[in-house]
Amino acid sequence: MSAVIHLQALGLTEYEARAYTALLALGRAVPARVARQAGIPRPKIYETLERLEGRGLAAKVGQNPLEYAPLSAREYLARARRSFDDRLGALDRDLSRLAPDPAPEAVYHLYGEAAIRSLCEDLTLNARQHIYMAGEPAVGDMLERLTPRGVTLHRTHLTDLPAIAAQGQRAFLLARDGEAALIAHFIEEGGSGEAHGVHTHNPVIIHLIEGYVDLASKHLSAPR
Repeated sequence: MSAVIHLQALGLTEYEARAYTALLALGRAVPARVARQAGIPRPKIYETLERLEGRGLAAKVGQNPLEYAPLSAREYLARARRSFDDRLGALDRDLSRLAPDPAPEAVYHLYGEAAIRSLCEDLTLNARQHIYMAGEPAVGDMLERLTPRGVTLHRTHLTDLPAIAAQGQRAFLLARDGEAALIAHFIEEGGSGEAHGVHTHNPVIIHLIEGYVDLASKHLSAPR
């Protein structure tokens, strides 16, 4: 059951996740019935339900017989979300102290198609306002599907413009929010060598890519 897996990812044990989903299905029940529904050994069900109670996911609703009922999953998710956001904030502060943001002029080399595609996905998913991309249609199609709602996508082909890749390579350009950019060269099928590229926060390179994409768009739309 996918809910059990997701609850475990949030920190519940397997027994806790199974008992909680069983309670949600039953509404309220004695421990023995929860154990049967969840497939949990009877000797383990009492301590499992007590831990759920401690997490604010279950509550005793009767003593004779002893029964448990599930508490709001929505409230638990809200608490989990706040806790996760707090941890991310603390991690961001700690990492900033350990390694300050890179200098804007820094350029980082990338090697291998998997590494390049992964960075493309990260840049796209973190976009807030604008994405500029051009070249390599398969990569562009994938990223277009990942573009967040509300983000303006500027996309074009690299056609009839000065070449930016060597023979046997396919170029791809990506810029995001005026903050980060990627220039990548993928290897054509059957070609030799390894996909490679550069990642940078240099505003000059970012603006050049944005301008290049705009130029390509206007060139393609101009009457022939």
